[in-house]
Amino acid sequence: MNRALPVVRLRVPTDEDAVAWHRIFADPDVMEFHGGSPAELSVYEELTARQRRHDAERGFCLWTMLDETGRVIGFTGAQPWERDWGPTGEIEIGWRLGREHWGRGYVTAAARMTLERLRAAGLTSVVAMVDARNKRSIAVTERLGMCLAQTFVTPVSERQGHCYRLEL
Repeated sequence: MNRALPVVRLRVPTDEDAVAWHRIFADPDVMEFHGGSPAELSVYEELTARQRRHDAERGFCLWTMLDETGRVIGFTGAQPWERDWGPTGEIEIGWRLGREHWGRGYVTAAARMTLERLRAAGLTSVVAMVDARNKRSIAVTERLGMCLAQTFVTPVSERQGHCYRLEL
């Protein structure tokens, strides 16, 4: 059964979005596959500043995700995979959503918008790195038409990670 996806809007992150991201990502459930514990506000301040640079230089970034009322509910977008393991040098699509918004289709809607923007920016492919236990994110990759390309053991957590790929 296909359901209508919610209205979602994406924007380049603002300074204020760092505070919103810090607040909504402080939930241990949200951070389960992202290190397990909430990050300090300074991490999100640096992250939003970096995303503004990415957007200015590349035409894409991790955009702030807004619901139909204009409330910040998370982020989605893309950025280079800059670690020395995994799909180094490729562009990774990713998302993170506040717990209260899970299961409503926001990530799928926003990720589809992201793919449209990446195609418009001239990208030819993207990857998504997902913890092998993260069933919700794996389901999103499948809804986007991504295919499992590789598996990795992550160096820090020593967990299995899946690399999904999509040709644009």
